[in-house]
Amino acid sequence: MSTWRERCSFDPLPVLLSCGDEALVYHVRRDLLGEDPGAVDQLWELPAARQILKKQLPDGSWPRHGEQKHPAINYGLIETWRYFRFLVEQYGFTRQHPAAARAAEYLFACQTEEGDFRGILANQYATYYTGAILALLVQAGYASDPRVEQCFRWLLAMRQEDGGWSIPMITHKLNRETQYRLSSEYAEPLQPERSKPFSHNATGMILRAFAAHLEYRYSEAAQTAAGLLKSRFFQPDAYTSYQAASYWLRFEYPFWWNNLVSALDSLSLIGLSREDEQVRLALDWLVTHQEADGLWKVSYARPDEAEKQSMKTLEMKLWVSLAICRILRRFYS
Repeated sequence: MSTWRERCSFDPLPVLLSCGDEALVYHVRRDLLGEDPGAVDQLWELPAARQILKKQLPDGSWPRHGEQKHPAINYGLIETWRYFRFLVEQYGFTRQHPAAARAAEYLFACQTEEGDFRGILANQYATYYTGAILALLVQAGYASDPRVEQCFRWLLAMRQEDGGWSIPMITHKLNRETQYRLSSEYAEPLQPERSKPFSHNATGMILRAFAAHLEYRYSEAAQTAAGLLKSRFFQPDAYTSYQAASYWLRFEYPFWWNNLVSALDSLSLIGLSREDEQVRLALDWLVTHQEADGLWKVSYARPDEAEKQSMKTLEMKLWVSLAICRILRRFYS
């Protein structure tokens, strides 16, 4: 038995391998067992992947269902990011698939001359979504694209003085009315108050892009941000948006917001050591909170509240558990 599996209280592989999800089993065999399960493009034809592609529009985006309250917000960008996550993270789509290439070009069409992806906060800078979108594009095979390099340079230029990131608008003391106006109109984007502290939620989402890139993951900027991120494990954020410490313990996959699993995933790729005190405490937390079935819960934010038992919850538990096993394997193998 490999070292990382010995660290677990219960062997997670039997339940992961017998789950019946072909895409998940592929990743288990490749990433946890070190086997060759064949070319990843076999996942592109799975029914679940094809169902996502059915909803894609000719311009490469996905439509928004429901009310679109703010005309200045690009809901197509939000929805495209939402679905592109599943294609890339679960089904291994790359630019070699025409639909993935169209989605990537739609995302790039939302990139400004400055380098950021604009529209989710109207015309305000959305550093956190820019980093998260960039991570997917790198994973999809665009690491050497000049537009990706431009985006990395923009992110480097948008750091706080402490070396982390925040969301520029929330570093200002704005009343609710002003915040609403700035995010509902095409107002000039606010520069960050750089003397304010970093937000670990924003930094965690942005760091995914650096972790995904084979060169930027070893940069001084990535190492600095990784050190800042781990220093805030289990602590409240510096800002009111997603401030509660409990957000560290709300998991999902593919990753969206920052949490303990998504943060450790980045840190494991960036190369932090399991001997680091803060990393060790986080890894020990994961090990001690594994369930008897070999999986991890989707949320530990409310220990007194049982998770809803549904197929969707079970599916999420399986993918979250895969992500945790990848982390353990990187740190302990």
